[in-house]
Amino acid sequence: MAGLYLHIPFCKQACHYCNFHFSTVLRLKPELLKAMQGEMDLQRHYLGGAPLSSIYLGGGTPSLLDVDELVALFERIYALFEVASEAEITLEANPDDLTADKLHDLRHYSPVNRLSIGIQSFFDADLRWMNRAHDAQQALHCVPMAMAAGFENLTIDLIYGLPEAPDEHWQQNVRLALSFGIPHLSCYCLTVEEGTALAHFVRKGKTRAVDEEKAASQWEYLIDETQKHGYEHYEISNFALPGRYAVHNSSYWMGKPYLGIGPSAHSYNGVSRQWNIANNALYVKAINEGYVPCESEMLTPAQRYNEYVMARLRTAWGCAHEEIRAFGAPYADYFEQEIQRFIAEGWVEMNDTHYRLTRSGRLLADRLASALFWVP
Repeated sequence: MAGLYLHIPFCKQACHYCNFHFSTVLRLKPELLKAMQGEMDLQRHYLGGAPLSSIYLGGGTPSLLDVDELVALFERIYALFEVASEAEITLEANPDDLTADKLHDLRHYSPVNRLSIGIQSFFDADLRWMNRAHDAQQALHCVPMAMAAGFENLTIDLIYGLPEAPDEHWQQNVRLALSFGIPHLSCYCLTVEEGTALAHFVRKGKTRAVDEEKAASQWEYLIDETQKHGYEHYEISNFALPGRYAVHNSSYWMGKPYLGIGPSAHSYNGVSRQWNIANNALYVKAINEGYVPCESEMLTPAQRYNEYVMARLRTAWGCAHEEIRAFGAPYADYFEQEIQRFIAEGWVEMNDTHYRLTRSGRLLADRLASALFWVP
């Protein structure tokens, strides 16, 4: 089984914190969508005929597309790839795009069976600070509207650690999200990425940097509340009711192959990784000339080991003893030696089959993973 990712690189406006590839100029939209279908033709053998267990439309803002534009993409996908009958098909959406008519048409005329809604906060002050396109009322109403349209498989995104927002905002955000009874929730700590408006504002002193203690406290509140409501914390930023883990993102963490279509999209087949050019016009030009504008690299044993540690240590299932040993004795010996100090600190727990982060260790996940990296 494999995954398919489509990057839709268009947005109404630029969120201050975002460093993904996107454009607020929509004039190339028809040409780019046609080029994405062309790339599917060119890349149709990349996955070796493996059936698709998941399709994910991300961005950017895929919900900017009209339903007929989405249907055209899906028709091409189904013509070129084998899609499993129970495949998870996710559309990222912003609250301001989710009208009752749009939701009805998505449910009845497209194969989309899961929505990932970028709410981020239910407070207007927070949304303005982030430069989001929607307001608090749209955030509050979009989930009940989606459920009324027949979308039961929903997840929403929230962001914590906002330096200008009081703790009460975050606590209310969590309570509101849980009140919907949706099966999945993704919560991300705000990060200041180079090249973003937020990074510029922090440098100029127009806003404060993220307070790590405040962010950690908000994360602890999130863990407590999701546990009370029966959610499993199955990845650092992801929470799900039992049996409702995200299929597509879980495939990334489990190292399964996937194909990325569109400008800036990444692909992985188990031995190599490739990434498309992050330029809409050059992407369209190249596809029209019959080639995929991408760079690629064969992964070394050290890279495969490091990627495994980074991805799996973030998850509830952790790093398996057998899988670590499969990288070879030097890697296994190094891992087992270095991780002992984290076990002693109470950050990692070990049983007969796996190493897993403890609750306190999850706060340090990236730091601990990088300490376990193999550096030639």
